Amino acid sequence: MKTLIAYSSKHGCTEACARMLAEHLDGKVDRLNLKEFFDVDLSPYDTVVLGSPIYVGQILKEVDRFATNNEPELLEKTLGLFICSMQEEHTVKEELAVNYPEELQEKAVAKEWFGGAYDFSDMNFIERIIIKKAAKTDQDVSNIRKEAIIQFAETLNRQ
Repeated sequence: MKTLIAYSSKHGCTEACARMLAEHLDGKVDRLNLKEFFDVDLSPYDTVVLGSPIYVGQILKEVDRFATNNEPELLEKTLGLFICSMQEEHTVKEELAVNYPEELQEKAVAKEWFGGAYDFSDMNFIERIIIKKAAKTDQDVSNIRKEAIIQFAETLNRQ
C-alpha cells in the first residue's frame, strides 16, 4: 500500500498530526504540505488522506482547492479525511461534514477530528487577541487526540 497524506497547516498542529498518522500507517507514506507543493501525480497512490485545520468554520483554501481540482482521481482511491480544531466535538463533526465535497465525504472510509492546539508563540498579534477572548486562555494548549489518529490509521490499514 502506498499512501499520500496531503495537508495544509497554519501553525503546525495539522502537520504534527499528519506526521503522527504517517507513523501508524502501513506501507510507504508520503506527506505533502499543500502550501509548498500543489501539483502531484496521484496515480502511484492507493490511498490518499486529506487534512486541514478549521479556521472560521472553513478548511484552508489549499486543501479545498486540491480536493476540488482532484476530485475525479480521489474518488478512485481509498480515501481518508481529517480536520484539526479546538472547537467542541459536536461543532467539529458538523464542520468535517460540510467542508469537504459531498462525493468525497461519501467515498471516505475514515473521517475524523484529530483535536487541535494553540501555540501563542506562532500566532500574530490579532490571532493572539482573538484566541485569548474566544478560548479565555493565554497559555499554549495541546488537545491532539492521539487515540483518534491511531484508530484512523487502523481503519485505513484494514482496507
